[in-house]
Amino acid sequence: MRPSGEPDLLVSIVTWNDAGFIEKCLDSVFAQSIPVRVKVFDNDSRDGTPDLARRFPAAVIRGGANLGYCRGHNLNLLSERFDFALLLNADTRLEPDFVEKLVAGMIAVEGVGIAGGKLLRMTPDGDTVQGAAGPILDSTGIYFTPAQRHFDRGGGGEDRGQYRRRELVFGITGAAALCRRTFLEDLRIGDEYLDEDFFAYREDADLAWRAQLRGWRALYEPSALGRHARKVLPRGRSAIDPGINFHSVKNRFLMRAKNIDAAVRRRCFPYMWLRDLGIVAWVLTRERASLPAFREVRRLRPRTLEKRRIIQRSRRAAPREVARWFSFRPVSFPADGLET
Repeated sequence: MRPSGEPDLLVSIVTWNDAGFIEKCLDSVFAQSIPVRVKVFDNDSRDGTPDLARRFPAAVIRGGANLGYCRGHNLNLLSERFDFALLLNADTRLEPDFVEKLVAGMIAVEGVGIAGGKLLRMTPDGDTVQGAAGPILDSTGIYFTPAQRHFDRGGGGEDRGQYRRRELVFGITGAAALCRRTFLEDLRIGDEYLDEDFFAYREDADLAWRAQLRGWRALYEPSALGRHARKVLPRGRSAIDPGINFHSVKNRFLMRAKNIDAAVRRRCFPYMWLRDLGIVAWVLTRERASLPAFREVRRLRPRTLEKRRIIQRSRRAAPREVARWFSFRPVSFPADGLET
């Protein structure tokens, strides 16, 4: 904490060709109602993103190559002191009290290590996507199904006030996640808070799973509002960049190899294996650009198993407490009554 008693807040942003978003994102960050420090790691953008970011009082580091989303955040965090860190995508815009509301919620509810707000879906031009009866939701937390798929709770549906309660959820989307330093340090393996073998995609679900194993709580705070221009959606896989699909396939199996236990495996039978068969068949017949993902999983196997040993040896949550989160309908629990 600062001498004034205010928390030291770091905003970590990783960019890659985000010239169309970064200025409005940073406008919203520097308009926050409480002081923040901002650090931008740029993954060798070729569209002028670093120059646009330097127009703001942010520390901007440019990598000499695309080191990945996970490595970028790790480099931002490792060299800094902070009480809370907001991991933020460039394609987001936050309401002025977004960070203040999240901090208040995290302090109010015991055992919370990570928190997120209500994100609405945003167009690339910055407009809120509207449905017939209200704005379209982007995320109110993430949840896992027994098929080992994770989704954004409420994502793509209309906001009709159904997510107005403060709740505990499985995890928080990586688009805008506020983390305690103690939480990040507890989950850190070597110099990695986020698993750099993932490079990008699914790293937020992996972080959430590891956090559940360690007994941390994830908080959804509905009063913290923001918008997100989501690029990757569950449908329309054939239109997604092949590199994204490659990492998505690879990271599904890396994440499971590290985190799953017998209770979750039983909970997911037979849906997880049916999904695996479908993925293999799809890659062999329709998405052959993702075939190297299986070779990469094999190459990374020794390192993944070592991470598994560390994760499973240090877990604090009982198997049934983790397994209960895996459901075809989003699972959440009221945070009322858990206030400190």
